[in-house]
Amino acid sequence: MRFTTTVFSTLIPFILTAAVRAAGPTPLDVFVPPITYPTAGTVWQSKTQQTVTWDVSGAPPVISNGAMLMLRKGNITAPFILAKGFDLRAGNLTITVPWVLTGQDYQMVLFGDSGDFSPFFTIESD
Repeated sequence: MRFTTTVFSTLIPFILTAAVRAAGPTPLDVFVPPITYPTAGTVWQSKTQQTVTWDVSGAPPVISNGAMLMLRKGNITAPFILAKGFDLRAGNLTITVPWVLTGQDYQMVLFGDSGDFSPFFTIESD
C-alpha cells in the first residue's frame, strides 16, 4: 500500500502536466489601447515632463505582456525607450521628453500585447 501511494503521488504532477498540454494553450486577450495624448498638433519642449495618456476602457483582467513606451521619429522607433514595466491599465504615464532634434514627425508607441502609435506631433529642442 505504501509503495502504491508513493508511486501514485509521484505520478500526479506528470498526469496533470499531460492533461494541461492535451487541453491546449490558454487563449490570451489582446489589448491594444489607443493613445489619446499627445494628439496631432501637440508641441512639446525637450527636457520637460509630459503625460502620455491612453484609453483603458475594455481592458481585460489579465494583460499578457509588460508595457513599454517608446518615442518614434519618422520610421525609426529604437533606441528611444522612455519607460517599461509599468501597468498598462493605469491609462497614463508621465515621462521626461528627451533632448532630440526638433521635428514634427514624432510619435509615441505604446506596447502591451501589441503596439499602438499616436498621431504625429512636434518636439522642439533648444
